[in-house]
Amino acid sequence: MTSDPGRLAIIGGGKIGEALLSGLLRGTAVHDDILMVEHYPERIRYLNERYGIRVVDVAEAVQSCGTILIAVKPQDIDALLHQLADLVTADHLVVSVAAGITTARIERGLPAGPAVVRCMPNTPALVDEAMTAISAGARATQTHLQRADELLSAVGRVVRVPESQLDAVTALSGSGPAYFFFLVEAMIDAGILLGLPRALAAELIVQTLVGSAVMLRDSGEHPVQLREAVTSPAGTTISAIRELENHGVRAAFLAAIEAARNRSAELGRAADAE
Repeated sequence: MTSDPGRLAIIGGGKIGEALLSGLLRGTAVHDDILMVEHYPERIRYLNERYGIRVVDVAEAVQSCGTILIAVKPQDIDALLHQLADLVTADHLVVSVAAGITTARIERGLPAGPAVVRCMPNTPALVDEAMTAISAGARATQTHLQRADELLSAVGRVVRVPESQLDAVTALSGSGPAYFFFLVEAMIDAGILLGLPRALAAELIVQTLVGSAVMLRDSGEHPVQLREAVTSPAGTTISAIRELENHGVRAAFLAAIEAARNRSAELGRAADAE
């Protein structure tokens, strides 16, 4: 059996694998062009029932599809590469969303020499609003990057970066949703402290966050300009901002994101050493 360059195999039917599958099917992809590999029986039944997708073994997936998308947990990567080693050819494109796993490590595990593209999406992929960075491995060409770009664009925006920047990307956008959720949690608590019901506080903050994000994205204005437009002289907003500065919130964010970058690099080095 000869692999079809236009067909995609998604190995791993967890949250990110399902998000990509769902986004592709909502777009222009057709069921017959996608195969899924998953070993948990409950997930297999769920994927079949919800998406009508064929769930196959690794051998059939690789033999049928020219693009292999790895969406397994980092701790499962070595076992998967062992399975793929005798199946993947130099004609395949391997796209990995496995966190912390470098293209070099995947290339070492696949001696046939396929092109490898590494991707760092984030959890808003579940609602088609992901921010994904992609990086080329040693053998990946612009054509391979374009293919990866098209796949990940199904669930949000895509940028191309050198792989050396992916630890910073992980800290900023990969972990980024957690920072916003943390901020929203704190602001809801503040609303409760001020006497508002929890449901109302949540509605006010969530919509404020959504509206502010759309303004940032669509206005083309710098965040400072948008903040200043809300900050009247001697008003409520400047009083709040003074307190944020007094408590070192800006410095805390800088330190937190730097710590996340350092931890990402540490995890990557540990994975490569295994």
